[in-house]
Amino acid sequence: MQFAKKPFAFHKADLPFYLIALVCFLPIVSSPVALILGFTLASLGLIPEKLNLASFTKKLLAYSIVGLGFGINLSEAITASQQGLGIIVSSIFCTLILGTILTRLFKLDVKTGHLIASGTAICGGSAIAAVAPAINAKDEQISLALATVFVLNSVALFIFPAIGHLFEMSQHAFGTWAAIAIHDTSSVVGAAGAYGDEALKTATTLKLARALWIIPIAFLSALMFKGDSKKIAIPYFIVFYCVAIAIAHLLPQLGDLYSLIFLASKRLLVVCLFLIGSGITVQKLRASGAKPLVLGILLWIAIGGSSLTYILMS
Repeated sequence: MQFAKKPFAFHKADLPFYLIALVCFLPIVSSPVALILGFTLASLGLIPEKLNLASFTKKLLAYSIVGLGFGINLSEAITASQQGLGIIVSSIFCTLILGTILTRLFKLDVKTGHLIASGTAICGGSAIAAVAPAINAKDEQISLALATVFVLNSVALFIFPAIGHLFEMSQHAFGTWAAIAIHDTSSVVGAAGAYGDEALKTATTLKLARALWIIPIAFLSALMFKGDSKKIAIPYFIVFYCVAIAIAHLLPQLGDLYSLIFLASKRLLVVCLFLIGSGITVQKLRASGAKPLVLGILLWIAIGGSSLTYILMS
């Protein structure tokens, strides 16, 4: 009688990988650092060979996105968006359109370009994580998009407060600019918090309003990349994301539980970024060339520069 081989076997050589994955749950590890840690291990050849990173990561990304839905305060987001709705909508769609045009001009992979544009337009890694399954993006496409966005996120933490002080922006103006022009929520909070308490409050509320656009953009993306099929398969995680927002809104008495779920989901997303970074190698980056990063930089300059000009002239 023959027995089936075990699908998973732990080896001592894999210990650094799993230990660092656990460390990524701790608040001391940020999203960019997690990505770099994964990339470092991949470059050193310390990734478990039998671990299906692509499949495992996509599932964890979906779970983390659903959990983040519990952190969306619907009423607060709607109130905040009343004043900033125009700039939010215009910046999102102009970024997506410009991203599509530049992707074609650069002859860049279409899905990679769309992921970078989506991350720049809405909220960085969360948007990429939401859109990726909707367009059936490959792990390498997700990795390149996330790497591009989080490199720029790291830069934003340092240069945005400096630019704000250079132009003597008010707390409200800087908070609005940070919410519009910085990709990831963690970087928005970090940059705005460094500028001031009022800027942090403004940036957080507007970022919530902007994050709500994950839902329609993910649906639109699924429609765009479905081809000629008349039947659009709804990604399950988007449905549960909507349900999470509705539950948090209709049952506010469980706010403490929602906060825990939201925090856990944010940490899970960091772990996902570590896993995604583990799929990035120097060979892959060289093969892709500089086009993804150039696209990300141009889109970032476009959204950051135009929104800054609009806010300063208002």
